[in-house]
Amino acid sequence: MITKTQLRTVSDKLPETFTIDDVIDRLIFIEKVQVGLEQSEKNIVNTKVEAEEKLSKWLR
Repeated sequence: MITKTQLRTVSDKLPETFTIDDVIDRLIFIEKVQVGLEQSEKNIVNTKVEAEEKLSKWLR
């Protein structure tokens, strides 16, 4: 979940003019990084072999 502080930080770093899509893209990126860090802290990770197996399904 994104905090108001993070939202303010994102808005402060945007150029003077921007689209809603720009904001949404940045917020989605921040949220996905947060989820990844939380999973890493909880040791919810994939081995290299597991990652290769999952990616092979996408890269066919």
